[in-house]
Amino acid sequence: MEIHLVDGTYELFRHYYALPSARDVNGREVAAVRGVVASVLGMIKEGATHVAVATDHVIESFRNDLWPDYKTSDGIDPDLLTQFPLLKEVLLADWRRGLADCGIRGR
Repeated sequence: MEIHLVDGTYELFRHYYALPSARDVNGREVAAVRGVVASVLGMIKEGATHVAVATDHVIESFRNDLWPDYKTSDGIDPDLLTQFPLLKEVLLADWRRGLADCGIRGR
């Protein structure tokens, strides 16, 4: 058994800034999602039996009182921000691999 836990937020940022822009037929930026999906598929191809991708959510908590910009979307390029729900949609679309949305929220 080979298990991988992927920091989806980190991977989206990494691929967004590393890869050239790519847009779908509707003009939506998709390069970062394509990069993350390629990485996940590569893990599976190399023998991973279980892969989980976790992303941060914009949340309100006591940390916002300490630092008002904590986990807000301020300053994030809209082309990157719109890829978060797209990544989830794409990963969950492949139900044959047993992918599921746990929807666990941090505190």
